Amino acid sequence: MTAGATSRDPATASAIAADVRAGRRRAADVLDEHLAAIAAREPDVHAFNLVLGDQARSEAEAVDEAVAAGRDPGPLAGVPVAVKDNICTRGVATTCSSRILEGWRPPYDATVVTRLRRAGAVIVGKTNCDEFAMGSSTESSAFGPTRNPHDLTRVPGGSSGGSAAAVAAGFVPVALGSDTGGSIRQPASLCGVVGVKPTYGAVSRYGLVAYASSLDQVGPMAATVADAALVLDVIAGHDPADSTSIPGPRPGVAAALGEGVEGLRVGLVGELTSDAAPDVVARVAAAAAALESAGAKVEDASLPAATYGLAAYYLIAPAEASSNLARYDGVRYGLRVDGSDTDAMFAATRTAGFGPEVKRRIMLGTYALSAGYYDAYYGQAQRVRTLLIRDFEAAFERFDLLLAATSPTTAFPLGAKVDDPLAMYLMDVATIPANLAGIPAMSVPYGAGDDGLPVGVQVLAPALGESLMFRAAAVLERSRR
Repeated sequence: MTAGATSRDPATASAIAADVRAGRRRAADVLDEHLAAIAAREPDVHAFNLVLGDQARSEAEAVDEAVAAGRDPGPLAGVPVAVKDNICTRGVATTCSSRILEGWRPPYDATVVTRLRRAGAVIVGKTNCDEFAMGSSTESSAFGPTRNPHDLTRVPGGSSGGSAAAVAAGFVPVALGSDTGGSIRQPASLCGVVGVKPTYGAVSRYGLVAYASSLDQVGPMAATVADAALVLDVIAGHDPADSTSIPGPRPGVAAALGEGVEGLRVGLVGELTSDAAPDVVARVAAAAAALESAGAKVEDASLPAATYGLAAYYLIAPAEASSNLARYDGVRYGLRVDGSDTDAMFAATRTAGFGPEVKRRIMLGTYALSAGYYDAYYGQAQRVRTLLIRDFEAAFERFDLLLAATSPTTAFPLGAKVDDPLAMYLMDVATIPANLAGIPAMSVPYGAGDDGLPVGVQVLAPALGESLMFRAAAVLERSRR
């Protein structure tokens, strides 16, 4: 399976589900094919923290039994799906790629997992990620790095690098990731797959282990735009278990894929593209030209406050993380390292359980929230966030969609940035603004850089504008062939 596969390709989720529902293929056979692919390359790629062979077989057999009995298992019937290891799975280890959650098995499924299973999907495993989703390369995992299937000496991006790599390697046609500052879109770009961050609140966060609660969103990663739309239609929608979930039904996006971009106004955002490498800038320009050829009107757009987005994000996200991660204390679940008293036990547990990047962000966030610094740092960052939201609102008065780079470069070598946090953080410079504003954005593969590695372009839409966004993505995917 390749990132450019179409819905007619028998390896895509759309084709698998259609064949299984019609009885042309057995879900168990589909699963065996994918488990064989995992067995062949997983030792080199390390996309998974856990492969659920026996459990997945039981789920596939249940799908086949439903088809044999004349029941429709659902729109994802028999489709193998990988789930990022910060999304809860009942009775199955959920580690967030951290030692501090050692031995923890959630007593419940995340809402997105429940919806996948109800749609007939088969969960094949939990994917590796940066620890607690904090990172841009999947090198901060306590279980070792994931490697880019296109070049095993390169990173897959992060933090959802395991999910991106699993799709790119053909281990699964679709996977779930989470996106706090670009953690779906950036690895999608580096691995040459489609990655979607929905509108904040469009997909339930219930069962997603929190990093930064005002920014986190679950979304699909897939080989094709149609497969990403299929999964988003399954997992989106109101969830009363999530207080931030948007009420009311969500319109489906898959039905809009063929509508094209004729007459749409597209803004090319300079602040999110100008600092990218020349080969990336060239691919964004080619994507803009393709949209124009398809009938869209493309003009330059500006988001002045986006230049401050990175700085604001790295105050807001760590501040929320310092609060969210305070629950990992060795008392209720996960790792416990004994000490002479309670404070010593807390310190010993967190010292042993958290990795360097998580500790760095907790300390940064705690400092930003501390007395005497709150207004100067956290408060000021929130004001910048408001300015950025206003910039997006102004841009979407002129444009229906925005276009930009996803990642400033193609995949970089393993180890190249681990000792330079700022260089690593800059990999998210083009993706962070969408999280701060809560709008949907997605990365679409659009050719290769000078090194032959994948480049993704980013399409951004106003809140709940996923249908428009997917229309443009489908045009870009078709124009790439």
